[in-house]
Amino acid sequence: MTGIYIHIPFCKSRCIYCGFYSTTGLGLRQRYVDAVCREWQLRQAELRAPLDTIYIGGGTPSQLTTDQLRLLLSALPHAASETTIEVNPDDVTDALAATLSHLPVNRVSMGVQTFDDQRLRFLHRRHTAAQVPQAIQRLRDAGIQNISIDLMYGFPDETLSDWEHDIDAALALHVEHLSAYCLMVEEGTPLYHLGVTATDEETERAMYELLIDKLTSAGYEHYEISNFARPGFHSRHNSSYWHDVPYIGLGAAAHSYDGNSRSWNVSDIHQYIEAIEQGKLPSEREQLDADTRYNDRITVALRTSDGLDLASLSEHHRIHCLKEAQRFISDGLLRIDDNHLVLTRKGLFVSDMVMSGLMLV
Repeated sequence: MTGIYIHIPFCKSRCIYCGFYSTTGLGLRQRYVDAVCREWQLRQAELRAPLDTIYIGGGTPSQLTTDQLRLLLSALPHAASETTIEVNPDDVTDALAATLSHLPVNRVSMGVQTFDDQRLRFLHRRHTAAQVPQAIQRLRDAGIQNISIDLMYGFPDETLSDWEHDIDAALALHVEHLSAYCLMVEEGTPLYHLGVTATDEETERAMYELLIDKLTSAGYEHYEISNFARPGFHSRHNSSYWHDVPYIGLGAAAHSYDGNSRSWNVSDIHQYIEAIEQGKLPSEREQLDADTRYNDRITVALRTSDGLDLASLSEHHRIHCLKEAQRFISDGLLRIDDNHLVLTRKGLFVSDMVMSGLMLV
C-alpha cells in the first residue's frame, strides 16, 4: 500500500507556534491547486502499489474554495480507503460540510488546540471555543463519521486543572480520534521571538500522564506517543509513516518516501508553481543508506504501541539495537514483547532519549 500527502500552505493568519511552511497570499489558491493537479500528472507513475490513503494537510486546507476542493480531489485516484482533510473550526460552514459529504472525504482532522478563548487568542487562532462543538455537529449532520481533533498542552502558566478541563471538553465531543502535543517553542517561530519559555518537565510529565489516564479510561487506544483512537479508528495515513510505508507528497514543501530514498519539494510557493507550470519537478532527493534507514526505523517504529519489529532488521542492526537496548530495558524504559522492542509507559515520556541511544551515530 502507499499514500498521498497534499500540502495546502494557505492560512488566513499565522499561528505563533507553527513551523510548517505557509503563506497568507490567498490570491494564489487557484494557480496552486492547478499546479498540484499537474504535479500529480507528472508523478503518478511513482504510484507502484495500491493507493490506501490520501491526506490533505497544511496550512489550512479549509481555506480553499469548495470548487477548488472538488477540482483537487477529482484529479486524484478515488480508490483510497481513507481520505482526510484538515480544517479550522471557524471554516466549517454548512456549505463546506455539505461539500465534503459529496466528495471522497471520509475523515476530518480539526485543529482545536484548546477550549480556553484566552489561550486561543495567545496562539493567534481564529476560532473560539464555542465554535468547536458547532463545527463537529455540522460535520456529523453531513454524515462525516470519522473526526479527529488536535489538542495542545503546556501553555505558559497553564495548570493541571486547566488541562483537565480541556481533556474533559474534548471527551464530551465523542470524536473518534484525538492527537495531543506539548506546546513547543521552535526557533524561527513568532513564539520563539516572543521569548516564551517551555513548560517545566515535571508539569509536562504530569499533563501527559493525565492525558493517558483519562483517554484510556474513556475507551481510547493509545496507539502512538501523541495519538489516541477509538477501536477501529487509528489514522491509517499517519500509521503508514510509522510503519515504513511509501508515500508521495504533492505541493510546496511536501516530502516523499519510496522505501529507498526521500525527496522534498521547494518551500516556496512561487518557485513551486512556476516550475510545475513549466513541466518540471522542483524537488531534491536523498538516497538512504542502510544505517540511515535503520535510524529512521528507530525514530518512527518506537513511537507506536506495536514497537520495532526486530525481525525486520538486518543481523548487524539487530545486534547493535539489542546491545544498546539492554540498559533501557534494565531501567524499565523498554521491553521486548513478541520479538518487538516497545517503549514502556515510563519510557514514553523520555522517548527521544531512548531513541537516540539506539541509533547509529
